[in-house]
Amino acid sequence: MPEEALIVVDMQRDFMPGGALPVPEGDKIIPKVNEYIKKFREKGALIVATRDWHPENHISFKERGGPWPKHCVQNTPGAEFVVDLPEDTIIISKATEPDKEAYSGFEGTNLDKILKEKGVKRVYVCGVATEYCVRATALDALKHGFEVYLLRDAVKGIKPEDEEKALKEMEEKGIKIVTL
Repeated sequence: MPEEALIVVDMQRDFMPGGALPVPEGDKIIPKVNEYIKKFREKGALIVATRDWHPENHISFKERGGPWPKHCVQNTPGAEFVVDLPEDTIIISKATEPDKEAYSGFEGTNLDKILKEKGVKRVYVCGVATEYCVRATALDALKHGFEVYLLRDAVKGIKPEDEEKALKEMEEKGIKIVTL
């Protein structure tokens, strides 16, 4: 049983430059994320990919009074992954209900149960955006009792100052910030 899991957060087309809700230079981490996927795969770790999988009328969209433009709508090109995921990757879809927001891969999903059933003790988190879904997923992993590592060279934030704040907060709460 794998004791480790790599959680790839929201590496989707709409979050890349040119997408509906781009993380500046988010595409720059794609090669690094792919490298980590390959490394973790080779050592038998579990690979998990979270994704925003919004219905057309999601509460987070500006049309419904939310803060964001329409993005990562189910079954659209914008919701597609931009990294090389192995066939047996566990896909976790979040924010799938019209009236519920979810930034964390654990929120409203069975991710905690899956990881525990597979014997995972340590999770490594990468992806976008550092100060939103990456932060929420990493902090929730900690709350669920996992040892959590943030892969610093494979995350990208929207605003440098907010990203720094999020990194500091995660570190203060016990998340180890590393590069492998």
